[in-house]
Amino acid sequence: MLPAVYTWSLTAIAIAAGLAMLWTFGRFSNAEQAALAKRKIRANLYAFRLYADEPALIFRAQKQLLFWNARYLASMLRPTAVLLLPATLLMFGLDAVYGHRPLSPGESAIVTAQFSGGSDMGSLTPTLEGRGIAVETACVRIPGERQFCWRVRAMGATSGSVILRVAGASFAKAVRAGAPSAVVAERRVASLFDWLRYPGESRLPKGPVRWIGVSYPGATVDVFGFGAHWLLWFVAVSLLTMLLGRKCFGVTF
Repeated sequence: MLPAVYTWSLTAIAIAAGLAMLWTFGRFSNAEQAALAKRKIRANLYAFRLYADEPALIFRAQKQLLFWNARYLASMLRPTAVLLLPATLLMFGLDAVYGHRPLSPGESAIVTAQFSGGSDMGSLTPTLEGRGIAVETACVRIPGERQFCWRVRAMGATSGSVILRVAGASFAKAVRAGAPSAVVAERRVASLFDWLRYPGESRLPKGPVRWIGVSYPGATVDVFGFGAHWLLWFVAVSLLTMLLGRKCFGVTF
């Protein structure tokens, strides 16, 4: 379980995200259309009870219910589109901080090197060198996945790195160990698109290696003495913030 300071920082970020989402919905949604759609939805739901013995009216109410549900969703489409990209990038960044913990002293993990599609797996002979990290096994080749794997172990409570050497080039990957650190990057990647998903380290230099990953243990945040995944707490706090603050921003859900 991560220290309590992680919970407090995640809570603050979740509140800020909830307020930002409220502002976005207030700025870009059609509040009048959403309110009208909600009234129509409730009216057609009441019609199911009022006209229980009138199949034709029930069928008409069902069609109207589908129509106004679609109108309600359409009123939320524009703010959702505005939030989609920044929210996705925020989730990736938060996962790098709260999603995993460093290795404990003596704890093992798997280092995986993923090679590009044009690499000749039969001729590649990569080696892995540890700096402050012990490499415990020889290379395990997985040709179908274009991967090479090693088991490594944290030698102490300090972070280190591994150096992958292949085809005359070398590629480094940090390995976090000891006390929780700000960012625990699962992968160091080469492409810009992959880096948006794993932003914890700088991109790999150009070469045959797509990414180098470390199988860090998953982390939980302290929620009233219980361990919870960071996303559950983030969603709960941000939704509660939106529910409590929706009237201040004039937002209708």
